[in-house]
Amino acid sequence: MKIDFIKIKNFRKLNSCKIEFSEKETIFVGANNSGKTTAMDALITFLKRKEFKTQDFTISNWTKLNKIAETWVTKSDLIEEDKSLKLLEPYLPSLDLWIHAENSELRYVSHLIPTLDWKGGLLGIRLILQPKNIEILIEDYIIARNKVIKLNADSGKKIDLWPKDFWQFCDRKLNTLFEIKTYILDPTKYNIDQELTDYNIAFEGNPLNGLIKIDTINAQRGFSDVNSDNLESQNAKNLSSQLRSYYDNHLNPTTDPTGNDLDALNSLNKAQAAFDKNLQVRFKESLGELEGLNYPGFGNPQITLSSLIKASDGLDHDSAVRYQIDKGITLPEKYNGLGYQNLISIIFKLIRYRDEWMRKGKLTNDKIDIIEPLHLVLIEEPEAHLHAQVQQVFIKKAYSVLRKHSDLEEEKHFNTQLIISTHSSYIAHQKFESLRYFKRNNSLKIPTSEVISLKSVFDGSKSLEKETEKFVVRYLNTTHNDLFFADAAILVEGPAERMLIPHFIKNKHEVLDSCYITILEIGGSHAHRLKALIEKLGLITLIITDIDAVEKIIDNYKNAPKEVFVKCQPKKGFNQKTNNDTLKEWNPKLHDVSKLLELESKGKVLKNNPIRVAYQTEIDINGTKTYPYTFEDALVLENVELFKKIIKPKGLLKKMVEAAKETKMENVAVEAFKAINADGAKKAEFALDVLYFENPENLNTPKYIEEGLNWVEEKLTSNKNLKFPKS
Repeated sequence: MKIDFIKIKNFRKLNSCKIEFSEKETIFVGANNSGKTTAMDALITFLKRKEFKTQDFTISNWTKLNKIAETWVTKSDLIEEDKSLKLLEPYLPSLDLWIHAENSELRYVSHLIPTLDWKGGLLGIRLILQPKNIEILIEDYIIARNKVIKLNADSGKKIDLWPKDFWQFCDRKLNTLFEIKTYILDPTKYNIDQELTDYNIAFEGNPLNGLIKIDTINAQRGFSDVNSDNLESQNAKNLSSQLRSYYDNHLNPTTDPTGNDLDALNSLNKAQAAFDKNLQVRFKESLGELEGLNYPGFGNPQITLSSLIKASDGLDHDSAVRYQIDKGITLPEKYNGLGYQNLISIIFKLIRYRDEWMRKGKLTNDKIDIIEPLHLVLIEEPEAHLHAQVQQVFIKKAYSVLRKHSDLEEEKHFNTQLIISTHSSYIAHQKFESLRYFKRNNSLKIPTSEVISLKSVFDGSKSLEKETEKFVVRYLNTTHNDLFFADAAILVEGPAERMLIPHFIKNKHEVLDSCYITILEIGGSHAHRLKALIEKLGLITLIITDIDAVEKIIDNYKNAPKEVFVKCQPKKGFNQKTNNDTLKEWNPKLHDVSKLLELESKGKVLKNNPIRVAYQTEIDINGTKTYPYTFEDALVLENVELFKKIIKPKGLLKKMVEAAKETKMENVAVEAFKAINADGAKKAEFALDVLYFENPENLNTPKYIEEGLNWVEEKLTSNKNLKFPKS
């Protein structure tokens, strides 16, 4: 049994979205404020906490709900249609839960089966926040509103009194007048949004009892620095308290003792007897002083001292957990790093949740407890306080910890599903197929989100797409990129761009510098392989690549002369072609260099996606027009005077400085082209040398890159969900 997918409607910014669950781990990723936490809260609120706030509604729905409720007040004679629950339902928070169960698991799901024809497969239920009694809700609202209306009318004033509208009314009375109700859905219509009818009868009680065990680990786990003065941090639970709780529930020898516990209990009894004797001797003199006050006296009991040594007392102090530094040298847990405390705490909670699920421990009553066939564990931002390597270890090991039990490792009757929300690229890049990307949709007045399953990006049935997927996954695993958390992405050709573009952004683009921009070095020959992924994400993307002009020549050096293409300086009207696969196959899908050089800015943006390409274009310096071939010679051509002044350069930078000293701009372009294409030209070393010799603030950004960065800035500025500081 497993959860196949869920549908969330009208819950905060998740106005309507579907989230597919992986069989093992499902990882929520996305930029800030994209809805990851909202999805986790929806699961917790509907399945466990079951308490709502007015802020949990999709905010735009309150306008419609207020309008419906106001008709209850203003209309003199309400008919049945005015009081119908159907008027409210389209705007109420709901969660559709779709479970895949086998026919052999009928005993667990018999109450969820809509017809006797079911032979295994999907079963769906809808959990929706509805009025407990629509008649009482309407009556209470009318009374409250009429009271406000009468007070204002009698006083001749217009004062905003509670409730001003239905939202204000529900803000106080939501959990009093509303509750979660559960209905069976039709499994044959799992792929459409089903409407509830009069034939849908709400369940009595919770239909998920005995079916799903839900455990959560939130992002705020209570660990703090040992020197913190924060009262809340000082009172937070530590690992010692967690260990004690686990001990009380699973290991305590005083609870339902077995033969293995008798030795421990005997030792505790002897220790208690010895301590009691010591107490009587030590307190004899002090207690004797009470007799001078006529106490105990008549009718008052004699005072005697008896200790109570509990097995768990040994763990009930701050130093119960200690870390061994050397032989005989230990430190209390509070002196260990927050990262280790956090990791140990999370793993230990997973162990505890697993053992509670499997009813392992002293407090288990097998006659009453039924082990649920499905264990759902929700973890928010496990990366808090964990350094990169530990994050990778955690995501690799977390699920196996939840399954490390003799009844789980090979057992198929009990299933575990782990849901993680994260901002960590180190966690995300380990499990590509498990990623669920929360895509912000800011085209509406009130931003919402949709969820994309990354396993659906590539069609595995097509051999070419399968190979492309392998490349993308390997690339993402290698780069530790943060593509899934960025406001925008910039794909660059090589190491020189990757090193210098962040400086262009920092020094000349304040808006971009305040955003979360990820820069990926992938090269023109491979950038197009990310096409399916980036277009699916809908991410604002700038592709900075080289025009890579080539021209056809006759190769006479071989026995049979043949036509070949060789690198050349870009020029208009010379029948040159581009050798760049991104320009040919993705954007703008042109082969001719002349057409590329003449293409206007709007032609470099894809029609249905916020994706723009930037490549070398014409540079006009004092009336002389030149056409750079790569980023490096474009940088030199637009910063000639700066490069002339560099003293004692080496390697490729030396050749570029020599080129800059040419008297004519045409010659500068020719010599720079030769230098960048010479054998052994080291572009990364060139970028580092530029940073060493020249302050990046003084460099002019190449024109084609500047145009691209301006486009990204405009796209982000128009994004209503992002706010930027005023310059």
